[in-house]
Amino acid sequence: MYKPQIHTQLAFEDFNQPMGLTMNPENRWIKKAERIPWRELEKDYAKNFRNQKGNVAKPLRMALGALLIQKEYGYSDEETVLQIQENPYLQFFIGLPGYQDEKPFDSSTMVYFRKRLDETTLIEINEKIIVANTPAEKQDDLHDDDDDSNSGTLVLDATCAPQNIKYPTDTELLNDARTHAETIVDVVCKENKLKKPRVYRRIARKVYLNVVRRKKKAKKWLRAQLRKLLNFVKRDIKVIQELLETGYTLSEKHWIWWDTIQKIYNQQKYMYDNRTHSVADRIVSFHQPWVRPIVRGKSRTAVEFGAKFDMSMDQGIARIERTSFDAYNESEVLVGAIRRYHDRHGCYPKRVLADKIYRNLKNLKYCKIRGIRLSGPALGRPKKNEVRDKSIDYQDNADRVEVERGFSMMKRCFGAGLITTKRKDTTLSSIVLSAIAMNLSKLTADFLRLFLAYNFNSLRFSLKNIKAILFKNHIIIQ
Repeated sequence: MYKPQIHTQLAFEDFNQPMGLTMNPENRWIKKAERIPWRELEKDYAKNFRNQKGNVAKPLRMALGALLIQKEYGYSDEETVLQIQENPYLQFFIGLPGYQDEKPFDSSTMVYFRKRLDETTLIEINEKIIVANTPAEKQDDLHDDDDDSNSGTLVLDATCAPQNIKYPTDTELLNDARTHAETIVDVVCKENKLKKPRVYRRIARKVYLNVVRRKKKAKKWLRAQLRKLLNFVKRDIKVIQELLETGYTLSEKHWIWWDTIQKIYNQQKYMYDNRTHSVADRIVSFHQPWVRPIVRGKSRTAVEFGAKFDMSMDQGIARIERTSFDAYNESEVLVGAIRRYHDRHGCYPKRVLADKIYRNLKNLKYCKIRGIRLSGPALGRPKKNEVRDKSIDYQDNADRVEVERGFSMMKRCFGAGLITTKRKDTTLSSIVLSAIAMNLSKLTADFLRLFLAYNFNSLRFSLKNIKAILFKNHIIIQ
């Protein structure tokens, strides 16, 4: 059940401050609250609650505000609620009518906030926040309705948001499959008062510890230990299959475990028999079997484990174009990103700045027909007597850094560097939340930070021009 909030656009003057508390109206959380169109978001959010019975759900401002606070500081659910309880600015941001010295909600409610605000909903919220903070004059300057020429720049790139899992190894995955299979056997036998079958769990535990504690592992020796671990898991699978054929059932959680155990065994058996370390849809975490290894080819980490996503930058604002746990070719995202750019502005971008992987024949043909310049060299061997404009290449490389800077900010400051959520849907929504938090931070940034962080590389003003702009805005350099 949900009751639409009438006074969702709470003004700072309406916030009830107790005697002796003087709040600063220029506080960043007050400024951020002013940047979000709460009333418009509230109307769309209320449509998701069609049932008129049951407990009343928390308002959108409280749910979205709490999640953004958590992204800003990287708190746990319990710490987020405590910080809101102690901070009047955070209480204003989540829409409380006045300061109160009690918890606004229980920490377990944060789980429901993440479930209700899924990836699609958050992408729509991000777009509405951007539209609400884009002046009409700026939109008119970007493109005139009477002019069919292209305008603007679209920057596009992909990265990975690492998941908070331990580094996967074959022995760890087989041991997890074995221990969870033994748990299923124990539960079924206890519920049905059966005698536990022999599964040699002590011997299997000893073999696993022998592998873990050994520093130097010879390939031949390690292969023999993997064969033993595979046999232990195979025996457990056989026992569970006999119990199921007899007529015993499993709980919903144990059915998920059972499916994961079989997949892990089949993958590990395939890699053992074929002497390889790669297999399709490889599972790297027992409790998060949807996580896949993403080959990045970076010098620091060649392979990352988490969701891969494409992000575009348009006038300094980030948008998530695609998210997936499976590896995909980034070139597939380019056409869709350009079409969405056209839907927003009514024209195609003048140039698209992207990596070489986006420059395939299909994308080059699509951009050429629409008069879009896709940055980078031509495909194939360089033509004879070809002269490239180095100034254009330098400018494109300098402007393309904007999306790399956005990735860095999302990972360092807004929680995308290590995703700690456990569910598949909340992990994807967590990535979009990081983008929303970063956009709000940019929209509320002061002039000096905004200028130095986002415009310096592209505009390349001289020191004399910088001093003139600072002096005009009453900023004095000592």
